[in-house]
Amino acid sequence: MQPFRILIIDDHSHAREGIKEILEEYKDFQIVGEGRNGNDAIRLTEELMPDIILMDIQMPEMNGLEATKIIKLKFPFVKIVMITVSDDITDLFDALKKGAQGYLLKNIQSEEWYDYLRAFALDEVPMSKEIAFRILSEFSKVRTGDEMEIPLSSRELEVLQLVAKGLLNREIAKTLFISENTVKSHLKNILSKLHLENRVQLTSYAFQKGLMD
Repeated sequence: MQPFRILIIDDHSHAREGIKEILEEYKDFQIVGEGRNGNDAIRLTEELMPDIILMDIQMPEMNGLEATKIIKLKFPFVKIVMITVSDDITDLFDALKKGAQGYLLKNIQSEEWYDYLRAFALDEVPMSKEIAFRILSEFSKVRTGDEMEIPLSSRELEVLQLVAKGLLNREIAKTLFISENTVKSHLKNILSKLHLENRVQLTSYAFQKGLMD
């Protein structure tokens, strides 16, 4: 399998170097470029067509959120992970609204970076329990209690709930006694029916609709 092509965007040179040091240890990843702000991110994405962009949020000239919005409109197939020192739930929601598909804190252990990014590249990123709890708390403030029809089969609903609990495809398959390919098929159908793009958005949906215990 070809290594995943990574573009790093962060206005601090030591932060970029730190990320490079972590990822260069692994053959799964290839650093193809780096930039200092959102303008660099847009330009380098057009030039290099990376698989994944690691994007800081707070940067001069153009921040990561605005750059993410522009890049996702032009290149929806490019995956974007926001990297930040902040665990503010507002930043998470802003990132998701702009089209980001992942959210990674800079202060986590290096081996966790590898596990997360590899799962992310393979479309198996689980939602961390901490962030899931924050989403649940946020949505509980605005839910109206109105019953809304959910356009999913009972099996699809089970898969959705397990995704929202942070399980990977292989764990969902084991739990439901089905194959991993069947899980992937269900996920594809669920995303299509709900007009969503990724597992993070599925998790947000599950909590918003009150589908979790």
